[in-house]
Amino acid sequence: MRAACKLAARLLDFAGTLVKPSVTTNEIDRAVHHMIVEAGAYPSPLGYGGFPKSICTSVNECVCHGLPDSTQLQNGDIINIDVNVFLNGYHGGTSRTFVCGEADESIKHFLKAAEECLEKGISVCRDGVNYRKIGKKISKLAYFYGYHVVERFVGHGIGTMLHSEPLILHHANENSGRMVEGQTFTIEPILIMDKAECVTWENGWTTVTDDGSWAAQFEHTVLVTRTGVEILTKH
Repeated sequence: MRAACKLAARLLDFAGTLVKPSVTTNEIDRAVHHMIVEAGAYPSPLGYGGFPKSICTSVNECVCHGLPDSTQLQNGDIINIDVNVFLNGYHGGTSRTFVCGEADESIKHFLKAAEECLEKGISVCRDGVNYRKIGKKISKLAYFYGYHVVERFVGHGIGTMLHSEPLILHHANENSGRMVEGQTFTIEPILIMDKAECVTWENGWTTVTDDGSWAAQFEHTVLVTRTGVEILTKH
């Protein structure tokens, strides 16, 4: 898990260096795919449930699962790049929202809040803690900043399988269940600037806000320890 997650983190850093005006999301996908294969790994999303690409690239109002295509990035865009790799029998996943070129202060504030929400959710993790504490911490902070947490998409167990139990809700909830030492799962809250509904396109993957509100997401794979948590995809 550590090796897979370390590779995912390194590849996400690399993907971020490619985010520039006029670059296409297809070009980023191809470059990352090449590096994954070169590292002796497999891109976890490719072929998963029919997913046709090696990474997800979600631009501006795209909430998640954006398919890389011929879209050229523009100055001021934001793009979430989600990298998942399968290495020596284990999956590791991480994502980050990058700014293309220059962004205005309101966008920088939004991204800072989204990243802080992830950090806040991670901070409560340790053996014996209720999963629901993650969602409570994240939603409280998002509300404080004036943003909204997307409830539809969740974190999840990850290891020999890409998606497994437990499901990690990022919004306030009363679900039962406690963390156990040795567990690995993702925490990946998505924030949107204004309260909006999510709509999935006919391709069955790409999900966007119905009113064009922008979305931001940050994700880490974490390992629960007896005294706290280890961030396996820390870059």
